[in-house]
Amino acid sequence: MSSTPTPMPRLSFEPWRAWVVYVVLAVVGMSFAGNLFRLQILEYDQWKAQADENRTRRISVPAPRGIIYDRNYGILARNVASYNIVITPAALPDDEADIQQIYRELSQLINVPVNQGTVEEAKNFSICTPGPGIAQLVALGESLAPYSPVRISCNVSEELARVVREKSVAWPGVDVEIEPVRDYPTGKLTSTFVGFLGPIPQAQQDFYESLGFVIQRDKVGYAGVEAYFQNLLSGSNGSRLVEVDVAGQELRNLEAPIAPVPGSNLTLTIDLRLQKATEATIEREINGWNAYFGRVRISSGVIIAMNPRTGEILSMVSYPTYENNRLARIIPAYYYNQLAEDPRKPLLNHAVSDEYPPGSVFKLATAVGALNENVVRLGQVIQTPGILTLTESFSPNDPGLERPFVDWIYNRGGVLNPAGFGQLDFLRCIAFSSNVCFYKLGGGYQDEIPEGLGILRLREYARALGYDQVSGIELLGEADGLIPSPQWKRINRGENWSTGDTYIASVGQGYVLSTPLQVLMSAAVIANDGRLMRPTIVREVTDNEGRVLEIWENPDGTFTSTPNDPASRRISPFTPTLRWDVTTDPIITVFNCSAGYCEEEEEKITIRPEVIEAVQQGMRLAVTNSDQGTLNDEFGSQTFTAAGKTGTAEYCDNVAQANNLCQFGAWPTHSWTVAYAPYDDPEIVVVAFAYNGGEGAAVAGPMVRSVIAAYFELKAVDAAQLGP
Repeated sequence: MSSTPTPMPRLSFEPWRAWVVYVVLAVVGMSFAGNLFRLQILEYDQWKAQADENRTRRISVPAPRGIIYDRNYGILARNVASYNIVITPAALPDDEADIQQIYRELSQLINVPVNQGTVEEAKNFSICTPGPGIAQLVALGESLAPYSPVRISCNVSEELARVVREKSVAWPGVDVEIEPVRDYPTGKLTSTFVGFLGPIPQAQQDFYESLGFVIQRDKVGYAGVEAYFQNLLSGSNGSRLVEVDVAGQELRNLEAPIAPVPGSNLTLTIDLRLQKATEATIEREINGWNAYFGRVRISSGVIIAMNPRTGEILSMVSYPTYENNRLARIIPAYYYNQLAEDPRKPLLNHAVSDEYPPGSVFKLATAVGALNENVVRLGQVIQTPGILTLTESFSPNDPGLERPFVDWIYNRGGVLNPAGFGQLDFLRCIAFSSNVCFYKLGGGYQDEIPEGLGILRLREYARALGYDQVSGIELLGEADGLIPSPQWKRINRGENWSTGDTYIASVGQGYVLSTPLQVLMSAAVIANDGRLMRPTIVREVTDNEGRVLEIWENPDGTFTSTPNDPASRRISPFTPTLRWDVTTDPIITVFNCSAGYCEEEEEKITIRPEVIEAVQQGMRLAVTNSDQGTLNDEFGSQTFTAAGKTGTAEYCDNVAQANNLCQFGAWPTHSWTVAYAPYDDPEIVVVAFAYNGGEGAAVAGPMVRSVIAAYFELKAVDAAQLGP
């Protein structure tokens, strides 16, 4: 029986299916073509740059930082070699046993364990921080950049570095890396104004990166001239553009290397010999008085010496201070916290950045103003009882309340002396430092001095002597002090000004604040016949070959070789900068004062030369008068002629309050003395300040005398060495 085969169904092909395939292929093809066009044509520069970045590396070459010298070219800051033990993972032997042998021998030599922790834990440690073992550090480095040296131990001794270098012949991959670090041969002796270096702050990383700095490597100034002249000292880093393989190994240079530009060198006005004498003086006096009191009574102090003719700072000591060598390589957290938490504020330069009531040294401003405004005549006799009773009022119609104002001699030695100084002329008011006399000169008193100087005019004369403004010295963080005004009191205290406020301000108390540098400048103006010189700590700037550079500082703080603003000032080579001469430059605003009110006028006046001369005579009388001259005991028998002013300033700050020292009628006191010599042709002016020191003449006076005596001894030594 035959069967007929069943026919297979015929497959039909629908054209639309083909078109779908064609369209899909066309879209895919166009997509590929579009991407190729975008990558090869439109984004060519971008991808080429990324490719170049993958095969090239820009290596920064650090510039040597400038050296800092004193005026006699003694080194205050320099660069020295620091030795680090490093391992290059890619250069280690292939045999793991040989690698472990190298690790064990190296571990015994540098006292770093072979294995400690894990590679993941090693990521949490900073470079050269104890913790990870050698194997973990190398493994971490190999995973990141096998041809880059991994630091195993940092800042090792030169002897150890030599041993490792010798053994590195048998230790493939092990080497000694040399890097420059800052060294301060004079340490804490000069750290007050030299400062120290530290890592680039996070907030300024973008700024310094734009200048070519390497964040994890380069350091910047944190204080002193290291910070102020950062741009001059740092120089400019060099660079090399090299080709690298996928593992990071250098293959060749792609461009001619750019050599680093060394930083400029600074020569300061400081005389290191006088600086040593100044430091020894303040430590001897403070330690001696604290031993006498049987406790740490004087917690801090300042001594500054300056040439009043030129403004050159010859020595500057802020006590206590810090050891900047301990901050040169790394900033130890424990040491920095110790300094930051010390209530004596050793990190602060008390000479320019701290403000204190100046006390009687401020009377120089009151004396100049009162005599120049004809509040008092040179030969006029003033009654100076031990107690002056003032009917204090806050407005002309206020009947007021009686308030006693006492002289410093009132309770001298624990014995009441209501008679005070009795009768004094103007010169003896300065020489004896009578508070009552200056109360009257500042605020007036009945018919004897109907109209005193007043706070507004007093402020003008204080500013003319350098108070209530920054001096412009080349140190960061300078405070501007405070000479108050009635408007200031209304804003900050919510009260009207009174005559009693003027009395207190006239003797440098109350709201008056100043820095030790401002006190020094006020006396320097007197010593320099009315000329106020800008204080400076820089004598010259030189390049790495010793050539003196002409450097100008612009108002925006930048340094250039030529001035770009009329207000620019020349930093190097040093030339004395006169800010103003009070005897020729009309800088004193005229106030028409009567019945307790003062109206400002458009006229400005100068200070008469005879006024400056009279104040000089009063300061000289403080030395020569053996009766009540406040500096006669210290300077009367010296071989050099001197003139000066003492000050004992009452205060009540947070430290005094915490120690329950703010007792009404028995406030704690700071000690001040400022003096210059020789009297007829001043070469040096010195200020000394002792926090909670007590009487100025007894505590600060010997410091000033000792520093001035050291200056003339050094001058004699120099003259003897030069010969006839």
